[in-house]
Amino acid sequence: MPWLNSLGDMPSHLDYFQGSMFEAVKAVADKYPNNVAFDFMGKSTSYKSMLEQIENCAKSLRTIGVREGDAVTIAMPNCPQAIYMFYAVNRVGAIANMVHPLSGEKELEFYINESKSVTVVTLDQFYGKFEAIRQNTCAVNIVIASIRDALSKPVKAGYMLTEGRKIEKIPADAPVIRWKEFMRLGRACFWQHQVGRKGDDPAVILYSGGTTGTTKGILLTNLNFNALAQQIIGVNPMFRPGDKMLSAMPLFHGFGLGVCIHSMLASGGRCILVPRFTAESYAKLITKDRCNFIAGVPTLYEALLRLPSMGKADLSCLKGVFSGGDSLSIELKKKFDKFLGDHRAPVQIREGYGTTETVTACCLTPPHKTKEGSCGLPFPDTYIKIVKPDTDEELPFGEEGEVLLSGPTVMREYIHHPEETARTLRRHADGLTWVYTGDLGYMDEEGFTFFKGRIKRMIISSGYNIYPAQIENILDANSLVHMSCVIGVPDAYRMQRVKAFVMLKPGVPATEETKQQILDYCRKHIAKYAMPKDIEFRESLPKTLVGKVAYRVLEEEEAKKQAEASAPVESVKTD
Repeated sequence: MPWLNSLGDMPSHLDYFQGSMFEAVKAVADKYPNNVAFDFMGKSTSYKSMLEQIENCAKSLRTIGVREGDAVTIAMPNCPQAIYMFYAVNRVGAIANMVHPLSGEKELEFYINESKSVTVVTLDQFYGKFEAIRQNTCAVNIVIASIRDALSKPVKAGYMLTEGRKIEKIPADAPVIRWKEFMRLGRACFWQHQVGRKGDDPAVILYSGGTTGTTKGILLTNLNFNALAQQIIGVNPMFRPGDKMLSAMPLFHGFGLGVCIHSMLASGGRCILVPRFTAESYAKLITKDRCNFIAGVPTLYEALLRLPSMGKADLSCLKGVFSGGDSLSIELKKKFDKFLGDHRAPVQIREGYGTTETVTACCLTPPHKTKEGSCGLPFPDTYIKIVKPDTDEELPFGEEGEVLLSGPTVMREYIHHPEETARTLRRHADGLTWVYTGDLGYMDEEGFTFFKGRIKRMIISSGYNIYPAQIENILDANSLVHMSCVIGVPDAYRMQRVKAFVMLKPGVPATEETKQQILDYCRKHIAKYAMPKDIEFRESLPKTLVGKVAYRVLEEEEAKKQAEASAPVESVKTD
């Protein structure tokens, strides 16, 4: 049967706000006008001031012609202008198309055209990329903001002497609207700029590869985000208005936008905005700002363990530590839980699971009950069930199959991909619409979900199904190994063979002897058919834009090597 969480410390049902995201934040701003909404590089902004900026930004959007249902591409890091623009777009009934500003030119061109964006908002440092593709897009206006405009005077001076000097100057006659000029345009808006929006109205486009690996725009509604915000607070009863969330996860990702930004601002929380993430800056802000909640991907927590600056850190301020976006290995959880305890934190790391098709997390480890290897229990009003892959045949507790999700955060559609939408969103006889995640997992009798890996990320060798995440867990537990990534490479006899890429711990030599030690260790813990046939040492592993290990990059590298190795050698004619 599909499982709905029923633990006493986590509510099973909530009444959801049916208005817009802007209205949800406005209600909080009206209630706590003088509370700090966010901090950015030492400068605090109150809810009242934030709301005024959002309103002015909304008027400016109307003045330049943005109308209800239009898409606006926001390609920005976590900074004040991005917050104002995100909610202003919602205020005028438009759709926020959230993209990574470090994307390549062709990717940006795709995002703008796929969403049919009429306006693009980005930072001065990214101007060159957008100008290069502008003629190939449907965008009418480009609004250029600058980090320096959001800084206090003392910090601005330092910024201009360091980071600001590296930014190439935009020509005075560039066909753009600069942020200050853009915000002044709002004064010319004398007509109604507010557009009433309901919970089911489209609000945001995020991007994901879905189950096929092809990039698609995921259309999400106001209700999707507002429901998530209420669920996050519902499963964290220790939250109080004014609590600080270290918002380092990026705005273009459901985890960052949904959990670290909107869930906080729609609940009276205080966001510590981090525009450019490094483990060092993250660690400094945790202690300097005495953050109550932190959220990140496993690679972040792995990096924090290695920072000397965290040696004497006092983490007693923490109320919640969340891991998502990728599978948290059992070994890393043990190590980080010990780290938290050694630094006076009263909590342990809590793993969540979800997909961008549901904004982000749909389940989370409860505050007071954990199970080794589990990513927790469903959020309120969220159902999870395990089926035989690509069917509606439900499997019994403990049996592994495809993870399906249903609830108030389920997306509306993949834009311009009706067939893919129909494959991913399916209505069952129970009357619920289910997201087919393409993920493997199982559920126990108490409803705890255990994520085992992507269906697509499965190695088939000599007829055996091998799951890379399981082998990575074993490798990561070895005392010589810092981090690993396992892929399948083509093999004429087995179809695929297992190859492991390993980052060694500092000081461990990348020698044949080390490789044999790791292989000997693997033989004790891994079935013969799943043993890595090769281990390649790397100083670093490629990462995706949100910090996951990019196993597809390694797969592509191996495929290229194989193609080059099998290519016929051309003879060279000499005179």
